[in-house]
Amino acid sequence: MRKTVHSKLIGCYILIGILSFLFATAGGSHFVEIYLEGEVGTRLHDSAVRFASDEITVQQLAAGDISGLEKLADILSTGEGAGILVLDQDFQVLVQSPDLDYSLSYTESAVEASSAPHTITIPDSDLDFWLNAQYTINNFYGYFSSPHLNVMVPVENSDVTEGYVTYHYDMQQLYQKRSGLLGILQMVFLAVYALCGVLLLCYQKWIHIPLKQIIKGASEYANGDLSYRIPVKSEDEMGYLANTLNYMADKINQNGEYQRTFIANVSHDFRSPLTSIKGYVEAILDGTIPPELQDKYLNIISHEADRLEKLTRSLLVLNDLDERKRMMNIRRFDINDVIKNTANTFEGTCSKKNIDLELLLYGKELFVEADMEQIQQVLYNLLDNAIKFSNDNSSINIETSVKNDKVFVSVKDHGVGIPKESLSKVWDRFYKTDTSRGKDRKGTGLGLSIVKEIIKAHNQNINVISTEGVGTEFIFTLKKVK
Repeated sequence: MRKTVHSKLIGCYILIGILSFLFATAGGSHFVEIYLEGEVGTRLHDSAVRFASDEITVQQLAAGDISGLEKLADILSTGEGAGILVLDQDFQVLVQSPDLDYSLSYTESAVEASSAPHTITIPDSDLDFWLNAQYTINNFYGYFSSPHLNVMVPVENSDVTEGYVTYHYDMQQLYQKRSGLLGILQMVFLAVYALCGVLLLCYQKWIHIPLKQIIKGASEYANGDLSYRIPVKSEDEMGYLANTLNYMADKINQNGEYQRTFIANVSHDFRSPLTSIKGYVEAILDGTIPPELQDKYLNIISHEADRLEKLTRSLLVLNDLDERKRMMNIRRFDINDVIKNTANTFEGTCSKKNIDLELLLYGKELFVEADMEQIQQVLYNLLDNAIKFSNDNSSINIETSVKNDKVFVSVKDHGVGIPKESLSKVWDRFYKTDTSRGKDRKGTGLGLSIVKEIIKAHNQNINVISTEGVGTEFIFTLKKVK
């Protein structure tokens, strides 16, 4: 089974929760206990030092009078929550706070048999230890039946040890405090863990679910269903990604429709002349067309072949423009000179229809920066289109003007014009305003598409203004240079 990021995240969340809880319970218990031991030990040691250095304690131990120490020990033990012992030089218990619970079951090793029952046997070797240690945790040489935190401080009088003050804190109290703090720690952990769970739910709602929907959409697109729409409407990156993919699907679907239309149009425009050529050739070969009429039909075949050649050439140009395979040769040249040369190529065609080409050019020279060959093709296509749809005995105006850093080139005819409903479609490939194709049998419907693509590749603009029955004007811009 394929593991998802979401399942991995859930697994990590559960694993981290279990490990963290175990650490908080076991490790937390240990660290809390160490902290409490240190805090209690330091506090009791400081209190024992103050008790042992008190003048009353020193004087009474030196005089052997402990009447005042019992009350003082009782007060101090209550304030510190610990039992207190006052020992003489021989470690006999002189004073014991009332709340101190001690064991009376002493062994021969713990308490000397000949001594009083409250005499504690402390080896001489341990005295040096107590001079350097703050506290120990044990039963204090068998005095207690359970572990206590023990503090022992000598009572000094002019470098003479008169006795000892000991504090004893029952570890059961410390364990109770540890349990309370550990409970608080566990509650804090559970609160943090629950908060992380809420964040995980937010992740699932805001990221995981939209991501699954986006993945499903991508899969649908990969399987060819471009009509599927990803239902993510959020205003964040996920929503933006979903909208982008939906837009991409729309574009791909439109391109698919365009490709199907493109192929249908290409097939039609190739099939028509090929059918004519094939039919006339077969008629000539089988003798259906008599020899005296063959020249006429051979001319028709030649015209149809020219149409096929023009269509093929136009398709190749468009392919180069679409794929950006053609590297533009941007350079500085005189647009007025290019217009003159291009216009000269149409003198013969214009003469047949008695059309005047009027050139209204800005200045003697007007330099632009563009691909000269491509701009020549733009002018050629626009002039060819203008002549084709101009009335006989009319005129075509070619004008250049300058505004700011732009050169405006206008090609205006006085012909049939373009219907208003067709103006937005003239740039479409294979589109012809003469749907019957009767007026333009040699046209491909690609000329204006090529013009649009060339101007677009130059990052310039082209517009068309037309009134049916009056004429049409195409205006495009170029970058002006000195």
